[in-house]
Amino acid sequence: MKYNELSLESKQNRKRVGRGISAGQGKTAGRGTKGQGARTGKKFGPKFMGGQLPLVKATPKQKGFKSGRTPAQVVYLDTLNSFKGSVIDNKSLFEARYVATPYHAIKVIARGELTKAITLRVQGASKSVQAAITAKGGTFEKVDAPLKASTKEAEKNS
Repeated sequence: MKYNELSLESKQNRKRVGRGISAGQGKTAGRGTKGQGARTGKKFGPKFMGGQLPLVKATPKQKGFKSGRTPAQVVYLDTLNSFKGSVIDNKSLFEARYVATPYHAIKVIARGELTKAITLRVQGASKSVQAAITAKGGTFEKVDAPLKASTKEAEKNS
């Protein structure tokens, strides 16, 4: 027989266990006698160490709390001077490429000085930024982050 003439599919039937002593794998069906491994139901996972403290639990973890919340995108106050219009919102900041997406929270932080009156409509601004905007005769409005339009509604409307 040559290597290229070998048949690749398995022709062996599956083993039927627990079908009587004369069948070979009868009575305990290859599970041994008594104990947790012999019982039916949910088996213990790969981390189980017989009741001993598992290695996964015994190893030290990294310090700190891992938050699932996406952090706010930061925009600095002096960058708002370059805008042509007086109203600045998530969409205009995204179009000017100051933020990665218009659908996440944006916070304006103080750096530099504001040179003109603007209307700022974003999710957050520091107190010093709010004071700088009102000092120049502008306004700050705290609004929710815009939701992304679902594709189902867009197809329905068109």
